[in-house]
Amino acid sequence: MTMTRRALATVLALMLSCVPAMAQYPDKPVKLVVPFPPGGPTDVFARVLSAALAEQLGQQVVIENKGGAGGTVGTDLVAKAKPDGYTLLFGTAATHGINVSLYQQLPYDPLKDFELVALAGLVPMVLLVSPEQQRTLPELIAKLKADKGKSSYASSGNGTTNHLAGELFKTRAGVEAVHVPYRGSGPALQDLMGGRVTFMFDSFGTSLEQIKAGKLYAVIIMADKRSTARPDVPTAAEAGLADFVGGTWNIVAVPAGTPKPIVDRLNAAINKALVSPAVAERLQQLGIEAVTDSTPASTRAFVTAEIAKWRDVIRAAGAKVD
Repeated sequence: MTMTRRALATVLALMLSCVPAMAQYPDKPVKLVVPFPPGGPTDVFARVLSAALAEQLGQQVVIENKGGAGGTVGTDLVAKAKPDGYTLLFGTAATHGINVSLYQQLPYDPLKDFELVALAGLVPMVLLVSPEQQRTLPELIAKLKADKGKSSYASSGNGTTNHLAGELFKTRAGVEAVHVPYRGSGPALQDLMGGRVTFMFDSFGTSLEQIKAGKLYAVIIMADKRSTARPDVPTAAEAGLADFVGGTWNIVAVPAGTPKPIVDRLNAAINKALVSPAVAERLQQLGIEAVTDSTPASTRAFVTAEIAKWRDVIRAAGAKVD
């Protein structure tokens, strides 16, 4: 047998040895890393998904919270994990769409260091004002233009999704407003309700109950269609602002090099888990639009486009985090 034949035989033997392991996947509990603390919207969504995903996989899916540095700590942990399908990441718009342009030295590459398994859900942003300042989008834009930069908008901090949504709004609507960063959405929303800032963009999921209670007024939703959870809120396009769609989102990712059969198995299981009526109902209550037909290829294309969109906004705003 020549060296070429020996090498070919070795490769074939290795390939065949992997087949049984992949066929049995998973044969032990799977870990889903949430790169944020417990109790937040990302954590809540992950726990809803993990229970349904466990039914599809026939194995327990254990949540592990690894918060820190805007999601960077937990995300980097998964990037460097063994690519065997037993360590998953519940990634977000921050970890995979924004941080790569926001941080000068990110320890991972959101595309090169991961296999992007599935896009699990979309959470559009809403443009909020206090009930006392209730107005249509054209009325709000007219006010902001008349104020000539004296108005302000709140965010949960520099470089957050709601900060960048505000910057994108300023560019698309041709208005000026002073950015006021807070330590979290809670105090920002309190000052918005108190009339100390003019407007704010926030995740539809986290502000939905306050909108329903009449404590906040939603001017528009940054989505292609109205939400079934609040169908009275018009889309940006319906209100006169075209091509203004965005918000937070969640993906499931695994370390680069994870075998394709495992990636495909996870993708199919996630899509089936999200179709469950109980899961769909719970996500609707949270203001999350489940995505039940994503593929690894479509997820990668989506994330690539999001990186490009937010990179332009971050550069225009001059936002940076060291």
